[in-house]
Amino acid sequence: MSVKIRLARGGAKKKPFYQIVVADERCPRDGRYVENLGQYDPRLTDNKVTINKERALAWLNRGAQPSQTVLSLLRQTGVWSTFKGTPKA
Repeated sequence: MSVKIRLARGGAKKKPFYQIVVADERCPRDGRYVENLGQYDPRLTDNKVTINKERALAWLNRGAQPSQTVLSLLRQTGVWSTFKGTPKA
Protein backbone atom coordinates (compact mmCIF):
# COMPACT_ATOMS: atom_id res chain seq x y z
CA MET A 1 0.00 0.00 0.00
CA SER A 2 1.49 3.30 -1.12
CA VAL A 3 0.51 6.11 1.22
CA LYS A 4 0.26 9.78 0.30
CA ILE A 5 -0.26 12.92 2.35
CA ARG A 6 -2.68 15.05 0.37
CA LEU A 7 -5.61 17.45 0.55
CA ALA A 8 -9.28 16.44 0.79
CA ARG A 9 -11.67 19.19 -0.25
CA GLY A 10 -14.60 20.30 1.83
CA GLY A 11 -16.78 23.38 2.01
CA ALA A 12 -19.42 24.80 -0.27
CA LYS A 13 -19.23 25.84 -3.91
CA LYS A 14 -16.66 28.63 -4.39
CA LYS A 15 -15.77 28.37 -0.66
CA PRO A 16 -13.09 25.68 -0.45
CA PHE A 17 -11.74 24.27 2.77
CA TYR A 18 -9.20 21.47 2.85
CA GLN A 19 -8.19 18.75 5.29
CA ILE A 20 -4.63 17.45 5.22
CA VAL A 21 -5.03 13.67 5.25
CA VAL A 22 -2.99 10.50 4.92
CA ALA A 23 -4.62 8.23 2.34
CA ASP A 24 -3.95 5.25 0.13
CA GLU A 25 -3.09 6.61 -3.32
CA ARG A 26 -5.79 4.42 -4.91
CA CYS A 27 -8.62 6.09 -2.94
CA PRO A 28 -10.45 9.08 -4.48
CA ARG A 29 -9.63 12.64 -3.44
CA ASP A 30 -12.53 13.04 -1.02
CA GLY A 31 -12.83 9.33 -0.23
CA ARG A 32 -11.56 7.16 2.58
CA TYR A 33 -8.43 8.23 4.43
CA VAL A 34 -6.23 6.73 7.13
CA GLU A 35 -5.68 9.76 9.36
CA ASN A 36 -6.51 13.47 9.45
CA LEU A 37 -3.37 15.55 10.10
CA GLY A 38 -4.78 19.08 9.99
CA GLN A 39 -6.62 21.76 8.05
CA TYR A 40 -5.86 24.37 5.41
CA ASP A 41 -8.09 27.35 4.65
CA PRO A 42 -6.90 29.27 1.55
CA ARG A 43 -9.66 31.88 1.81
CA LEU A 44 -8.18 33.56 4.89
CA THR A 45 -5.72 36.38 4.30
CA ASP A 46 -2.89 34.49 6.00
CA ASN A 47 -3.77 31.07 4.45
CA LYS A 48 -4.39 29.48 7.84
CA VAL A 49 -2.66 26.10 8.18
CA THR A 50 -2.98 23.92 11.27
CA ILE A 51 -1.12 20.64 11.29
CA ASN A 52 -0.26 18.00 13.88
CA LYS A 53 3.53 18.11 13.49
CA GLU A 54 4.29 14.96 15.47
CA ARG A 55 1.91 12.81 13.43
CA ALA A 56 3.06 14.36 10.15
CA LEU A 57 6.69 13.57 11.02
CA ALA A 58 5.71 10.02 12.00
CA TRP A 59 4.05 9.44 8.61
CA LEU A 60 6.95 11.02 6.72
CA ASN A 61 9.39 8.76 8.56
CA ARG A 62 7.26 5.76 7.57
CA GLY A 63 7.62 6.70 3.90
CA ALA A 64 4.44 8.62 3.12
CA GLN A 65 4.88 10.87 0.08
CA PRO A 66 3.38 14.40 0.26
CA SER A 67 1.68 15.95 -2.76
CA GLN A 68 3.19 19.14 -4.17
CA THR A 69 0.69 21.37 -2.40
CA VAL A 70 1.10 19.59 0.92
CA LEU A 71 4.88 19.76 0.51
CA SER A 72 4.67 23.55 0.20
CA LEU A 73 2.41 23.67 3.30
CA LEU A 74 4.89 21.50 5.22
CA ARG A 75 7.70 23.86 4.23
CA GLN A 76 5.60 26.86 5.26
CA THR A 77 4.97 25.43 8.73
CA GLY A 78 8.54 24.19 9.22
CA VAL A 79 7.69 20.49 9.40
CA TRP A 80 9.68 19.66 6.26
CA SER A 81 12.91 21.21 7.55
CA THR A 82 12.47 19.27 10.81
CA PHE A 83 11.95 16.08 8.79
CA LYS A 84 15.05 16.69 6.66
CA GLY A 85 17.07 17.38 9.82
CA THR A 86 16.17 14.09 11.51
CA PRO A 87 18.52 11.15 10.93
CA LYS A 88 17.01 8.07 9.29
CA ALA A 89 16.90 5.03 11.58
